[in-house]
Amino acid sequence: MTKNKLTLYIFIALIFGVVVGYIYNVSVVAPYNNKISAAETAIKVIDNKLIKLTDTSATAFKELKAERVTQAKIRKENDVLRESDVQYFTILSDIFLRLIKMIVAPLVFTTLVVGVAKVGDIKAVGRIGGKTLLWFLSATLVSLLLGMVLVNLFQPGSNMNLMLPDSHLGTDIQKTALSLKDFISHVFPKSIFEAMSNNEILQIVVFALFFGVATASIGPKGEIVVVAFDAIAHVILKITGYVMRLAPFAVFGAIAAIVAKQGIGILSTYALFIGEFYFSLFVLWMVIIAAGFFVLKGRAFKLVGSIKDAMLIAFGTSTSEAAYPRVLIEMERFGCSNKIVSFVLPLGYSFNLDGSMMYMTFASLFLAQSYGIHLSFAQQLTMLLTLMLTSKGIAGVPRASLVVIAGTIAMFNIPEAGLALLIGIDPLLDMGRSATNVLGNAMATAVVSKWEGELTDGNQVAINE
Repeated sequence: MTKNKLTLYIFIALIFGVVVGYIYNVSVVAPYNNKISAAETAIKVIDNKLIKLTDTSATAFKELKAERVTQAKIRKENDVLRESDVQYFTILSDIFLRLIKMIVAPLVFTTLVVGVAKVGDIKAVGRIGGKTLLWFLSATLVSLLLGMVLVNLFQPGSNMNLMLPDSHLGTDIQKTALSLKDFISHVFPKSIFEAMSNNEILQIVVFALFFGVATASIGPKGEIVVVAFDAIAHVILKITGYVMRLAPFAVFGAIAAIVAKQGIGILSTYALFIGEFYFSLFVLWMVIIAAGFFVLKGRAFKLVGSIKDAMLIAFGTSTSEAAYPRVLIEMERFGCSNKIVSFVLPLGYSFNLDGSMMYMTFASLFLAQSYGIHLSFAQQLTMLLTLMLTSKGIAGVPRASLVVIAGTIAMFNIPEAGLALLIGIDPLLDMGRSATNVLGNAMATAVVSKWEGELTDGNQVAINE
């Protein structure tokens, strides 16, 4: 399958997924959605009444609590039934994502070991790592700041006018707090096999760095390992070519499932917030490309064209991990050194999630605006720095952005119950975040390659798709 055909097929799958999802939503899922909506409306009414009752021992309070439990049960039961009906779509994307996860860990390990072993000198590894982290930290800070500036400019939550809930009302999203011990425990693997089985990219990177440097230090014996790992990496890239043929089916399944569950109506209900967030992502794209242009000149635009398939895959499946093998191939085709690509890209998936960073400040301040909570400039900066720290190393956590937001907003007395506003549309927002993460990591890889003098005019990776 050629690159242009793959792009066309993915785009057709996106459109076809929306159409089929809408038809399925109207004809099959609508009754469940109506019951869920009615239950949620009833819960909101009950919550407002509970807030006004000060005596928690009163009969009325207990009756309202019992009614709330009943409505929550109705909502959950219908949500389970709805999930059961859309599983025929999600199975397509699930198969593709499982195959990608099967590839990612061994691909990261083999390519990074080969790359580090070829660099050889541990000082060179440190130099490349320093430049990489400098770009990552700068990009993260810019993404967070841009999100903060634009959400203050647009004020998307100002018209929500939500009442502050009582402390006993909340969501089922688990909060996260990052301690130094937790972070260190996450970075350093206790078992490479456990890290590989759980697809803990950051832990695999740490072990691969040790393994690569040690391989380079043993001389001729290490060359055997490099040749073997290089061959294995090419085999995995060949498998990648096969798996990518399924990408249009995965995109179709993922999009159809989202539209079937939420319906087109979700777009009109949250049109303003979704539109403003996607415009903000577009501004972030321009900033990333402009920063790349400063180093790469006109080739920055060529890079965007080279990774469009990978970005479409990430957009359609709502995960940047799905695009990793494709990005790896395209970056080498673009002319980046294998050792730079295999070093920078894996690190990027833990430390350089530009789209997710912007979303965290955008969404957190949106919730504050929705409750009419004013945060001073100093408080917003504190939130920004907190998010910068708490977001690192959780790329593999499901709904990672919501988890981090839940843990951060509590520090600023923003009710976590407000996250209910985001849960329904999070999959739609995640699509844009994931595509942006791919762009940010690809640009970082190209820039570091240029800084190291390892960027050529482009070559062809030995893989037949």
